[in-house]
Amino acid sequence: MEVQLTNRQQHILWATVRHYIATAEPVGSKALVEEYDLGVSSATIRNVMGVLEKSGLLYQPHASAGRIPSDSGYRIYVDQLITPSLRDPTLRDAPRTASSGHRATRTETLGREVEVALQKRLQWEDWSLETLLQGAAQILATLSGCISLITMPQTTTALLRHLQLVQIEAGRIMLIVVTEGYETHSKLMDLSPIAEETQRDSEVIDRELQIVSNFLNSHLRGRSLLELANLNWSELDQEFQRYGEFLKNSVAELTRRTLAPTATQIMVRGVSEVLRQPEFSQLQQVQTIIHLLEEEQDQLWRLIFEEPEPEDGGKPKVTVRIGAENPLEPIRTCTLISSNYRRGSVPVGSVGVLGPTRLDYESAIAVVASAADYLSEAFSYFNP
Repeated sequence: MEVQLTNRQQHILWATVRHYIATAEPVGSKALVEEYDLGVSSATIRNVMGVLEKSGLLYQPHASAGRIPSDSGYRIYVDQLITPSLRDPTLRDAPRTASSGHRATRTETLGREVEVALQKRLQWEDWSLETLLQGAAQILATLSGCISLITMPQTTTALLRHLQLVQIEAGRIMLIVVTEGYETHSKLMDLSPIAEETQRDSEVIDRELQIVSNFLNSHLRGRSLLELANLNWSELDQEFQRYGEFLKNSVAELTRRTLAPTATQIMVRGVSEVLRQPEFSQLQQVQTIIHLLEEEQDQLWRLIFEEPEPEDGGKPKVTVRIGAENPLEPIRTCTLISSNYRRGSVPVGSVGVLGPTRLDYESAIAVVASAADYLSEAFSYFNP
């Protein structure tokens, strides 16, 4: 959502969201003057809040009340005021209180705290994978104050029988993968950059593709397709290194597609605690959420296991869906935060938290990101 706010508007929106998260009460200008060092008068704050309301970022539940954030207001808060703009120098002077700390380091600190808590309480060397995930789900619920959701890992039993690189026409090749069950998967790739750079003719490229195919088959025949995505391409002879760099991303993409994820069990913890929040005071709403968690996990699984684009640097991205951004009706008044845990570069399961839109987003994002990183590390210890 592209909304351009002035520095003052950013500060006041940030303070309004923070105060509402802490109190669950509509926020007025007097409360912001008393609690935050905004450096402006109450009248100025009221005017700015009025502008933010007209922009759809705040609203009044009734005429005599203060204002509360809308879904759009939370979205601006998440996208522009905490991540990824935590290190944006234009926001370094954002207001803070004795309890809030400096916003530029809060998420990083929380992430380290989560990592320490997981390391102290979970020792994957001594536990089964299922026990580890159960323990992680409970810690996640306790630290976030939300419903925690952790999917069991995907089964990855597909084994490679044969792999072949075939030149279809000048500059275009097809990668063909055949599994032990004789299922065939293919991907068409553009080889033009290599062909032009090396000025090799078609027959030479055919011979080189056969050599690379032989290399891949000798290393991977009879092994899990996951290992195709994680192959150490540096083992290729020097003269064929250019193929390794070219094929690396394409092979990983084909592998992810070939594994064809299917819904698995979701471990759910923390329901009783989060349902005490005032947002869940309506019995019917509670019943629809519980029904989704217990009876329609396949729908929820498809939502939280959706693979987002990685962040810069290749780190898995944390996805934040706020209110009406959630396609499932029972949670359209909730926030769902999720990230995938992996074996190598391939996502095998998901970590998520579900809570009200009035959520401590910094904490929840840090908890989910750290838990996903920890489980990725732990999963490398277990056999697929």
